[in-house]
Amino acid sequence: MTKVWKIKKKLSEDILEQLLINRRLTSEIDKENFFNPKIEDYQKDLEIPGIEKSLRRIKEAIEKEELMVVFGDYDVDGISACAILYKALTSLGAKVLPYIPHREKEGYGLSKLGLEFARDSDAGVVITVDNGIVALEEAEFAKSMGLDLIITDHHAPGDKKPEAFSIIHSTKMCGAAVAWCLIQGIVKSELREELLELVAVATIADMMPLLGLNRAFVVEGLKHLNKTTNLGLLALLNESGIEKGQVKSFEVGHIIAPRINAIGRLEHAIDALRLLCTNDQVKAKRLAKLLSETNSKRQDLTMKAYEEALVLAEKNTGKKIQVLYSRDWHQGIIGLVASRITDQYFMPTIAISINKEVSKGSARSIEGINITEVLRSCSDFLVDVGGHAGAAGFSIKTESVQVFKKRIEQLVEELGSEVSEKFLTIEAELPFSKINKTLVKKLGDFEPFGLENPQPVFASFNAKLTDIRTVGNGKHLKFRAEGIDAIAFNMGELESFLQPGQLINLAYILEINQFNGSETLQLKVKDIQLA
Repeated sequence: MTKVWKIKKKLSEDILEQLLINRRLTSEIDKENFFNPKIEDYQKDLEIPGIEKSLRRIKEAIEKEELMVVFGDYDVDGISACAILYKALTSLGAKVLPYIPHREKEGYGLSKLGLEFARDSDAGVVITVDNGIVALEEAEFAKSMGLDLIITDHHAPGDKKPEAFSIIHSTKMCGAAVAWCLIQGIVKSELREELLELVAVATIADMMPLLGLNRAFVVEGLKHLNKTTNLGLLALLNESGIEKGQVKSFEVGHIIAPRINAIGRLEHAIDALRLLCTNDQVKAKRLAKLLSETNSKRQDLTMKAYEEALVLAEKNTGKKIQVLYSRDWHQGIIGLVASRITDQYFMPTIAISINKEVSKGSARSIEGINITEVLRSCSDFLVDVGGHAGAAGFSIKTESVQVFKKRIEQLVEELGSEVSEKFLTIEAELPFSKINKTLVKKLGDFEPFGLENPQPVFASFNAKLTDIRTVGNGKHLKFRAEGIDAIAFNMGELESFLQPGQLINLAYILEINQFNGSETLQLKVKDIQLA
């Protein structure tokens, strides 16, 4: 689908000032907090209700040598949060057992199986991280077994909260950050600072808005990550080919986080937790290799399933939602498949992994269609469903899949929502005369990039093309625009449509390409239009 460029309204002649306006950062205090974020400036947000009561119970457990179970989750946020509590509590002499649920056997969130594990281990306290705020039945089950349940979570609560011993809940940060808030006042300052590296990884991976407190968490956390002594993280950086000291939000979001996530998608995420907590260099190296190999397998499975999904999607002409399913798709990757098809067709997509009796589904949506509400309209077919406006997961009786497909296609059709145009947001129009290395280096001050603080995309018009060629076996397009190097990934097929001297309009990210000790300006192209 052709992208429609949506250029932000010009409100300043100064490019950097325009970027600040785009982020609603107009006061001097806003700008200071953005460029020099400090966690201590958000003290009120760190003092989450429930912390004091929880700490009293934790200290009591430590004094009585009572076992505590930390119940995590199988994604980066849940694993990081679990590692934070495990490291913090054991540093205080606590007896702690971490527990990560199995994606296929238990699914998301606090489970009765996990609570039974805690009881059978003679634990007295269970602390959830990155889950538990909607675990009403499980909280009652814990209470019936005499377990004191401490819930730490950041997800949206339901109408009723669980009857737990205590609840520490904030939607302003990720689950790992909530866990850090719980222990930051009782551990040694060195460990408190060190654990921020895990908060940063989780904040980026969980796609929290990188403004305000979350920006402060990431800025401080990345400082520690770039000088980390954590053997697991060091091994993962080495295995991923990332040089220590060169870790930014991109490396975390696109290289480190997918490796941590992959093991929970295909195997058991406990190995990712072991990696983050190990003090054994040999074990760290072995686990880092395992995570990387699993991620490669995940990539292969995702690409194969995506290609199969594309074929199925082509048959759904005229539909306003893609409902795709296969017995060959691993349930750990269907969310990735749904996301890619949504990006490709810019319409809501549901991908279902078919199993014998109960199948697993994952959904992604576009603006204007709350996919969770749509799914709940089909609850008579579903075993369970959860999510938010843009994404959801569910279980469905396999025998109901085909009739469910027809029902949900009809529901979306009745919503009367037209398939939207796919927009590319442009931060500002940039004349080629203003492009220089000094500007690129100043743009670096806007790091770390992420949700609500994206890497700026600029547009330039009527650029003259020269030196057109493809690289990567014809996959990628390289050229020069007004004498500046440009690379357009996955646009190699456009070579046959372009001619030297032709005028084009470009949407791009500005960067400096470092090669053999030299630095050159480069445009990382997001879209090309004929002038």
